[in-house]
Amino acid sequence: MKIEAVLFDMDGTLIDSEPYWLSSEIELMAEFGYIWTTSDQAACLGGPLERVGQYMSDLAGGQREGEYFHHSLVDRVSAKFHSGISIVPGGLEILRDVKAANVPMALVSASPRVLVQAAIDSLPEHFFASSVSSTDVHQTKPHPESYLKAAEALNVNIENCLVIEDSLTGVQSGMASGAWVVAIPHIVPIQAADRVRLVSSLAGQNLERLISLFD
Repeated sequence: MKIEAVLFDMDGTLIDSEPYWLSSEIELMAEFGYIWTTSDQAACLGGPLERVGQYMSDLAGGQREGEYFHHSLVDRVSAKFHSGISIVPGGLEILRDVKAANVPMALVSASPRVLVQAAIDSLPEHFFASSVSSTDVHQTKPHPESYLKAAEALNVNIENCLVIEDSLTGVQSGMASGAWVVAIPHIVPIQAADRVRLVSSLAGQNLERLISLFD
């Protein structure tokens, strides 16, 4: 199995941003008298943000349109990102290991460019040769466009790429693109498949170990 590139999801996979999203969702919906639940959090995990905005609008009884919730949520999370981001356990180590192996990397997110760039700017080193945000595609995850676009930018065959994801939406995107997928499930269950393997965390992982999951 030859891996030409590693394509990382951002939220929840590499950046421990879910607490930022959750607190922002709770704060925003509280303004409309709604108590955001863990079921709501699970329903919105992985986006896309247009769907999340409409979901919140529906829960708020249509007091504001989905676009309002979508943009308000991004503004709140962006402010939190600029206060400092937290990398998941093992995240920095796997980035350094892939970099040392001279395997190109891309950051592929269903979040808008403003959040993706904030995350990249906060990393201690330069890791990514390319990045794809929801702003850069016509159809975001679970559609495969973002992963296909990342592979094209790196000039590699998507079928020889390793995608690392944490959400069902993202795993579906990676699978549809034709890539190999390592999933780190949380909140929403994910099933292993022919080209999908599961790990509990990136902690203690390296590129060789992730590739060996498919042996």
